[in-house]
Formats: sequence, structure tokens, C-alpha cells
Amino acid sequence: MAICKQVGRGDLTMEEFKEWLMQFDADHDGRINREELRRAIRCAGRRFSSWKCGRAIREADADGNGFIDEVEIANLMGVAQSILGFKVV
Repeated sequence: MAICKQVGRGDLTMEEFKEWLMQFDADHDGRINREELRRAIRCAGRRFSSWKCGRAIREADADGNGFIDEVEIANLMGVAQSILGFKVV
């Protein structure tokens, strides 16, 4: 289980965002699934349904495998910025 590192609402670099998100990779497979994303969002102090997490995964998942890998993390920027209040620079 990931330790919930608190991240501010200020600017994050892409590397900081990746590091923060990957702490929720519970099975250590290098990918983020729906439940792992939901835990990350809850850690950031937001409520987000499993359905909405699934939708975010589908939107960011370029290869359609149901997971977000390191290459696809950049596709989650919309979620990070609009829902979580992060600004990734």
C-alpha cells in the first residue's frame, strides 16, 4: 500500500507528477489501473467514483490495454489539472 505523500496544489514537474502517481502502483507492475488511480485521487483529497476513474483511464490509455504506463502518464494531465488542481509544467 502506498504512503500518501502530500503534494501541494502548486506547480509540479512532469517527473514529480510521475513519481507521485507511481507510488500508487500497488502491484509494482509499472502501470496504473482504475483502483490505483482512484486511491491517488483520494490521497489528493478528492472524491472520484470508480466509473470516473475508468473513464479517465480509457481517455489516457493510448494502447487500449486498460492501464496507464509511464509513456501514457502525460495523457492524464487533463485529470491532474482539472480534477486535482495540479499544475504540471
